[in-house]
Amino acid sequence: MTTIDGGVTTINGPCDPQPPGCAPAWVPQDALRYLAHTEAGLPIRALARSAGCHASTVLRQIRRLENRRDDLLVDEALRRLGTIHFTRAPAKIPVVARPQPSQKEVAPMQTECLTQTPTSDTAPSYEVLRREARRVLRRLAEPGAVLAVATEMDKAVVVRDIAGGATTRTAVVDRPVAQAMALKEWIACDAPGRISRYRITGLGRTALATLMAEAENMARRDLAEGQARFAGQGHPTEGDIEDDTPPTATRRRMRYCVNESPLLALSRRRDKAGKPFLSDELVAAGERLREDFELSQMGPKVAQNWDRFLTAGVQGGAAETGLQRGPEAARTRIGAALRDLGPGLGDVALRCCCYLEGLEQAERRMGWSARSGKIVLRIALQRLRRHYDDQGQAGSMIG
Repeated sequence: MTTIDGGVTTINGPCDPQPPGCAPAWVPQDALRYLAHTEAGLPIRALARSAGCHASTVLRQIRRLENRRDDLLVDEALRRLGTIHFTRAPAKIPVVARPQPSQKEVAPMQTECLTQTPTSDTAPSYEVLRREARRVLRRLAEPGAVLAVATEMDKAVVVRDIAGGATTRTAVVDRPVAQAMALKEWIACDAPGRISRYRITGLGRTALATLMAEAENMARRDLAEGQARFAGQGHPTEGDIEDDTPPTATRRRMRYCVNESPLLALSRRRDKAGKPFLSDELVAAGERLREDFELSQMGPKVAQNWDRFLTAGVQGGAAETGLQRGPEAARTRIGAALRDLGPGLGDVALRCCCYLEGLEQAERRMGWSARSGKIVLRIALQRLRRHYDDQGQAGSMIG
């Protein structure tokens, strides 16, 4: 948003939470200048004085953003931000063109040409983008993963290639979040068309590493401040997987490679006959359980502790109902799958497929002998595949 401070025209840095007319904190500065010029009508020289740079620098930034509007998500992001935060008030805009307006002339224009348009279709906040980016970029960092976006779709989906030419869906993304990631150049379209395909960029991988490091530093700080609360706690809880847990909540971070899950590592192994240790069907069954687990974390935060499924008390799950939707239905599906697997098999499936624990760590926690976990995991995945096959078409549907 443009302001006048001490006779100098400036563009305020984005703030969060967002007051009327203030863009979210994640919007890049060059995008703010582009929208201030194209939507609010502020001259390039005034924007250059605000940024403390030459006018040609701002001009190059504006031209670069204009060229990027060929990208579907970037164009939608700029349209959304322009509509919400940079709407021009036609009746109050000066009609006399001035080639180089003075600072006093810019002041009334900037105070009257920006209005907040009431709308429920707002851009994601800074914290929402950080939380969703950790989840989505982690999925896009997996080998063969792309973000598929279609014009008529309200959401984007992350799909990943598996052996045999098949694909599996690993995440669902709100369209405003995908637009924000494209505007920040965390993802880029390499196959535009009716269904555009986006892949993670170098900037996206750097942002993912930064976000994961920040989340782990916060977890370590909380652990150092409340070590007494963790005495005797041997199992991870929901807070181990979700990074958006409030700082006051107890949690322990799990360490794993962001590029792949334990199932992908096992699927590359071969037996004596040269066949994959885990077939594509078994990997798909494990990914199906993991996607339900991630879907169950979306929406309002609930006090869901999956550790109760790590004991013999697996009969305590929620009852099946056809009226459940979204995260609630996903929690019900996970409960039904873990009850079907039972103790032991349900333990290793929950740890390796959902908590993303490594096999060695799972074997130590379960008290099993070395190199026995992969056998039990394969048996659990075979049982899990049968569970989804028994459900027919509903067993292969997500969400």
